[in-house]
Amino acid sequence: MGTGFSHYSVMLKECIDGLEIKKDGLYVDCTAGGGGHSLEIAKRLDPSLGGHLIAIDRDIEAIEATRERLGEYIDRAELVNDNFANLREILGGREPDGVLIDLGVSSHQIDTAERGFSYNLDSRLDMRMNRADPVSAYEIVNGYGEEQLANIIYNYGEERFSRRIASAIVKKRLEKPIETTLELERIVSGAVPHKENGSSPAKRTFQAIRIEVNHELEIIEPTVRLISSVLKKGGVIAVITFHSLEDRIVKLTVNDLCTGCTCPPSFPVCVCGRKPVLEKITKKPIIPSDKENEENKRSHSAKLRLARKL
Repeated sequence: MGTGFSHYSVMLKECIDGLEIKKDGLYVDCTAGGGGHSLEIAKRLDPSLGGHLIAIDRDIEAIEATRERLGEYIDRAELVNDNFANLREILGGREPDGVLIDLGVSSHQIDTAERGFSYNLDSRLDMRMNRADPVSAYEIVNGYGEEQLANIIYNYGEERFSRRIASAIVKKRLEKPIETTLELERIVSGAVPHKENGSSPAKRTFQAIRIEVNHELEIIEPTVRLISSVLKKGGVIAVITFHSLEDRIVKLTVNDLCTGCTCPPSFPVCVCGRKPVLEKITKKPIIPSDKENEENKRSHSAKLRLARKL
């Protein structure tokens, strides 16, 4: 591809099967990435019957990659460079038959050094999914107080050495600003015990800072609720998560949206008036096949949850 944008489409078949795509339906890919899921959705649509795809991504490079990937199927697609949190405005009153959201960072973003996501590649600290956002990893690492850093690393990275790491960061930046990914990786690695499997001790810290930069967790619940409210009756929501923090939020939100009357059993009639919005298609999340895990090591932690609008 001319854009150089690569992204393995996680659980591609499982997502496409789960969305139950109709030729005349309206579908939304909230996180277009490299366009893999979008392409497979578009292939199954008939524009002469009104079949239409809306592909959204906050990364303009992902939008251009998706445009290129769609090729001959671009006639049935609408590409939007925006945050999926703005889905209601993007839809403008339209009700989709299915919405897919992949909460992972694309392989392209991780593997492109200048994006500053990876602790394996030396570049300026960045980690912004949208390069127009004002705050990057550089501002967080060099500007947040020690306690604030420790809380982020503990809560978003589930890192038990968070206070030791935060202290090391603050001490080092007194000498000079921490500017690159490898500088930060060395500081974290020097502050915590090394794992026997050889993986970098900085993995959890980088995850935590990336989540803070992009506000990844705080938008999950409102977005799942938003999708549920705009879906057509019988429409499907498909959500892919990549770590326990994301999956826990999705699971709890979907559980709540599937819950009906909450009146005590002793009440003769319902007075709360609450009705379920969704019903689960998957009682337990779908996980990648052994074959996919062999082909793409980044798939191993992925989970797919599906639910239908009542």
